[in-house]
This record gives sequence, C-alpha cells and structure tokens, in this order.
Amino acid sequence: MARRRHTAAAAVLIVVGLLAVLVVAALVVVHLIPDHKPIPGEQRCVATAAGNAVAVDTEQVQNAAIIAGVAVRRGLAPRAASIAITTAYQESNLRNLDHGDRDSIGLFQQRPSMGWGTAKQLQDPYYATGRFYDALVKIHGWESADITEIAQKIQISGYPDAYRDHEADGRILASVLTGQSPAGLRCLIRDQHQADPAGLGKALHKTYKIHPKRSGVVITISAKSQALAWSYAHFALANARDHGVSSVQVGSRYFAISRMDLASWHTAARPIGSHAVKITLR
Repeated sequence: MARRRHTAAAAVLIVVGLLAVLVVAALVVVHLIPDHKPIPGEQRCVATAAGNAVAVDTEQVQNAAIIAGVAVRRGLAPRAASIAITTAYQESNLRNLDHGDRDSIGLFQQRPSMGWGTAKQLQDPYYATGRFYDALVKIHGWESADITEIAQKIQISGYPDAYRDHEADGRILASVLTGQSPAGLRCLIRDQHQADPAGLGKALHKTYKIHPKRSGVVITISAKSQALAWSYAHFALANARDHGVSSVQVGSRYFAISRMDLASWHTAARPIGSHAVKITLR
C-alpha cells in the first residue's frame, strides 16, 4: 500500500514537472515570436478604457507614454495621441527601431531622405513625435476624420489600410495615457531597476514641461486638472521599470506594483487632493 502511494506521488511530481517545463518552453517560444503580445504571467502593462483592454510590454508602454505626453504638453486633443499611437503601432510596433525599409527609422519609420530630419534626430522619440504632430496639425479636419486616412496622409505608406488594424489599441492607450481614463493602467514588473527619482523627475519635465517636487524617493505633482493628474500618474507607471517606481496615488486611488501578479487600483488609506499625484520609488 505504501509503495502504491509512493508511486502515485512520484507520478504526480512527474506530471507537475512536465507541466512546468511546458509552461517555461511556451514562454520561451512566445518571446521568440516577433511583435507578440504579452501573455498572462509575463511582465507587462495593461491599459483599459471603456471596458476594452490592450496588453503591451514595458518598451511599448514607455514609447506610447511619450507620444501621449507630448500631445498633452502641446495642448492637442486626445485624438491626436490616438492617431500617433495607432501610426507608431503599425510602423514599428511601438519600438524605437534603428532600421527599416530603405532609410526608414524610429518609432514612426520616418525617412531622412524625405525631409523628416537626420537619422540621429529621428531616433529620439521626442523629436520624431514632435515632427509627426507638426505634420498632423497641418491636415484639415484631423480632429474628426478617419484615423487611418489621416495616418496615411502623413505617412504615405505602401499599405494605406494597415493602420486600421491598430486603431482600437491606439485609442485605448491614448485614452489612458492622456488621462481620459482614470486608473486605466496596471503593470506587472519583475525586473525593476534601482530607484531613480531624479531620472523620473527629468523625464516628467521633458515630456510635460512640469516641475515635480522631490523629497527623497517621493515625487509629488500638483496638476491643473484631474485628467492631467492621471496622465502624469500613468506616465510614471509606464516608466516604472526603468526608474524603480513602487506605487502611484491620485486622489483616493492607489496602485502598488507587484512582481508576482498584475495588481489592481484600490482605495488609498490616506486620500490626497483629486488633482494631486504622489509617486513613491523603491
């Protein structure tokens, strides 16, 4: 009887071991697939707006946050960020590429030979995004016209309808990162860097031209509106991996990053002003 129990236990251990190997193998295979979407259990951020969600990795969310943040700083309508993020999704999968078709380069695959700027300039996400918005605002009716049609007028792509495949995800990310969808970003970060409050403060200033207050590992911002507060907060979460962010609070809403699972926003023990942002680093 004891031998049977031992054999059954050994069989269970073998099955569990095989399942673990299969899970690890699946994760490895997924990572080898270019442009794959993050899967449950993988380090990622999830943006949610109007009941719809999109998962992106930490590089993608950082770049999307820059694109949205520059739109906010310029005072452009959130639709501008929707168009820009949709375009970058199609052109580079929201990655700052150092290569592309012919001399195309960067987030938007802009071409130096077509007058967008030098290759070095176009590898700067802020410069590339600024040039995109410069072109966007010159198009009559961009605020209400079809996103794919506007993107094509700017990019003049050989695949003019391809942008449509990314419109839904672009809208979700834009809504969250411009602050239109409060508590819309959640992140699971497994390999955070050391706390870098100075670096995060500089990134916030470069993106929004604001002057966050810093005391040790705590950054505070007094925003002019609730939407701005949420844009700043989501930007901090989008940059959590590189700067070691541990938690973000806006008003009565609080989010603490977990290395184990995708946490949720919850009610803070000590609410702050509805336009106030508190970012704590490790």
